[in-house]
Amino acid sequence: MNKLTTIGIDLAKNSFALVALSTTGKALWRKTLTRSRMLRFLAQQEPSHIAMEACAGAHYWGREIQQLGHRVSLLPPQHVKGYQRGQKNDYNDAAGIAEACQHGQIRPVRVKTLEEQDAQLFGQLRLQLSQEHTRLINQVRALLAEYGIAIRQGVTALYAAVPELLDDDANALTPRLRLLLNRQYQRLQALRTELAWYEQEVKRQAREDDVCCRLMEVPGIGPIVSGTLKHWMGDGQQFKRGRDASAALGLVPRQHSTGGHQLLLGISKCGNRAVRSQVVHGARAVVAQAGHKVDPLSQWINRLVATRGYNKAMVALANKLVRIAWIIVARGEHYQPKAAA
Repeated sequence: MNKLTTIGIDLAKNSFALVALSTTGKALWRKTLTRSRMLRFLAQQEPSHIAMEACAGAHYWGREIQQLGHRVSLLPPQHVKGYQRGQKNDYNDAAGIAEACQHGQIRPVRVKTLEEQDAQLFGQLRLQLSQEHTRLINQVRALLAEYGIAIRQGVTALYAAVPELLDDDANALTPRLRLLLNRQYQRLQALRTELAWYEQEVKRQAREDDVCCRLMEVPGIGPIVSGTLKHWMGDGQQFKRGRDASAALGLVPRQHSTGGHQLLLGISKCGNRAVRSQVVHGARAVVAQAGHKVDPLSQWINRLVATRGYNKAMVALANKLVRIAWIIVARGEHYQPKAAA
């Protein structure tokens, strides 16, 4: 009799497909369970390797299943797709997840704790507010341009110009446009107030967190980037070295090599886009000021700017920042400027 080792679960809202594979990859059984029955069923099974896609609700189920004594692996969905056989249905999806887990070459996503999920939600809501604020500013600027009113670029300029337009009775604004513009301006002010609270909360959390404090010792990493990197990286133990972390964030060259001919292209841009964007912006600020400094890291940046160009130097520094951040998070060290240079 084949010993049960792996159970693949295709998550959904209310109906879950489970497929069990033996050590040789033979399908032992398959079941469809409701949400209320799944944990009761898994509690009756011997300790097994449970595999799921890292999708909505996966971290909750991962925590609950771990408490039952099972080992849990959350696999990136884009890497699981190649293991699916036959037509798409719930059982084939669950079998593909179990097979991908048994293959062992896919780096699993670490199951997040409740605190880490709270932090991730905080970052997502802050990013959503910031994007909505930017979209509304662009919309107001475009609407005024349709009426022949041009406002110079910048958030401060728009916040100063709109009240003046509303108070000026001699301009060409119609009563209807004044009403709509005033309501949009009130939305902008509400978003600005909400964003200000998030900014204060980010700084407060960074000051009170030891890992964030050590990360902020690194040039280009402030309260926002430190919190983002920490929550994305977790304890860093899922990566063997810093380069693995930078590769997971898409800051290494993309390859298209064949027949012994090595062809390196631009960065791969895989992983979390928002995290990568913040790290690159932090690196841009450091590169912009490096020309006025003589410390070893700035000299390294200036050499790269002279030989490879500004943008490549910026991406190279972003890669270095992620590697340094991994050492600080995974090994509990402080930033060492000489070693970084």
